[in-house]
This record gives sequence, structure tokens and C-alpha cells, in this order.
Amino acid sequence: MKLLYKPLVLAILFSITLLAQGCVSLNKSNSGASSVAFSQLVIAEPLAINFKSEIAIARLSEVINRVKITDEQKAQLYYDRGVLYDSVGLRSLARFDFSHALQLQPTLTDAYNFLGIHLTQLKEFSQAYEKFDSVLELSPEHEYAHLNRGIALYYGDRPELAAQDFTHFHDKQSDDPYRLLWLYLAEHEVDSVLAKQNLKKRAELIDERIWAKQVIYLFLGNISQKKFVNELTLNIKSNQELTDRLCEAYFYLGKYNQRQKNFSAAANFFKLSLSTNVYEFVEHRYARLELELMRIKKATSLKQQNPS
Repeated sequence: MKLLYKPLVLAILFSITLLAQGCVSLNKSNSGASSVAFSQLVIAEPLAINFKSEIAIARLSEVINRVKITDEQKAQLYYDRGVLYDSVGLRSLARFDFSHALQLQPTLTDAYNFLGIHLTQLKEFSQAYEKFDSVLELSPEHEYAHLNRGIALYYGDRPELAAQDFTHFHDKQSDDPYRLLWLYLAEHEVDSVLAKQNLKKRAELIDERIWAKQVIYLFLGNISQKKFVNELTLNIKSNQELTDRLCEAYFYLGKYNQRQKNFSAAANFFKLSLSTNVYEFVEHRYARLELELMRIKKATSLKQQNPS
């Protein structure tokens, strides 16, 4: 699932041109899977970095460093460059730019939102909550802040509060399968039986033609893991479409195998999701966090079994 509020590279390039012109006149291995053999898995060619993003970063940097502009304009350019850094996986540089943007313009809500996402990925959950709270104080209708705060709460072991945020996000567009899936993941941690009942009921609003409906059917037990994997390439027309779908599919297969306690398979599916390089997708962002949390849980379990 790709977040919708990110600016397009071409739009950024266009805005840079206009800004620059204006400034002249005035001075952005599946081991352990019980029902799917590794040979059955679909592997896509990882996405390469878009050269337009590299050009946009270079041009934004030139404008920021050389052109005399207002603090508000510079804050927006730092934010736009941060978005581009984020889209190519350069998270530390992105965080630097988002922080710099907020120093210049403390009301830039999307910069708070991105910092909250990055803090979640770093397991700095309390700081992440603060960033999302700032977004909602400045812009109460910023629905993606509810998604992202819900994710932070989910990974911060506060599933009841996470479910509240996901419910708010889901209610804004109840026919979106991804909104429903994140709500289900949180509700499952609270009451697995009720969560499945709610998933089945809410799934009636999801169009059968949408591919992600198959993920819902997987969690409901309506289709097998093998069937799910075998149909991953249906209606795919390009490598871009394939990598996008596999990024999502392998993440949710990881979550599914966690539910089945197939932890080795789950870890491998999260790694496969990461291998697509679809940095902008929610599933790619949190596949690495899933792996880190699984390693921490395993280490804690081993320590409890073998105390020194």
C-alpha cells in the first residue's frame, strides 16, 4: 500500500523550475513454509532507483544551497527532498531534511508525519506518538496520521489503541482492503475470534476484482497459501506491477505464517518483501521492523529458557 500524500517527482521538478525562475527576478529461502515450496514462489527483479528521483534530488539541493528564498519556501524544499530521499531508501538523509523543514516551518504537518513513521521504524514509539499527535493537533482531519499512529501503537504493543486509530482510518474508506487488513491485525491481538468475525463481515464491502481481496481470503481461511501464491501473477502486465504486488503479498504472507507459528517461513517472506526495493510501500517499511522484533522475541525466549 502506497501512501497517497507524497509529491510526484515530475511535479517537484516543475515546481523547482518555477521557483528558480521566480528567484532570479527577486534574487524533493522460504524454509519452514508447510504448503509452499520455494520453487513455487515468484521472484521479481528488484526495482532500480528512478533516475528522475536522482535528478530531482540534485536540483532541489542546488536550489536550497544557491538560491535566496524565504524560510517557508526553503522548508517546503527540504520536505520535498526528504520525501525523495525516503522514496529511494535513504532514511537518515530524509529524517535530517524533515527535521530541518520543521525548524524553518514548525506547522508543516506532513514532515511530522514522516518523522513519526521513521521513529516507528526505529522502535522509538513514544517519540513517534508525539509526532503523530502533533499532526492531528495541527490538522485533525489528516487521516494518514491515524494510519501511521495506529501502526506505531500496533508495534508498540498497544493493540486496543491501535484498533481505534485503524477504525477511524477504515471508516473513511471502508471499501479499501488495506485499511481493513491493518484493522484486522490490531483486533487479532485483542480478540482473535472477534477479529476474524469482523474481518468476514467488513470484507463484504471489498470489490472481488481487487487483488488484495485474496489477502483477506487467505486470513479468513477461504483459500490456501499455495493457491494464494500460485495466483500472484494474475493480470500482471509489467515488472513494476509485479514488484508492487510481491512486496505486499510477501509481507502479508509473513504475517499469515506468524499466525500459524511458522516463524522461519514468516522471516523469509518478510525478507522477500524487502528484496523488491519498493521503499514507498507501507509493507516494505515494516517488513524490516517485523524481522527485528522477531529476532528480539527469539533472543528473549532463549534467554528465559537458558538463564545465565
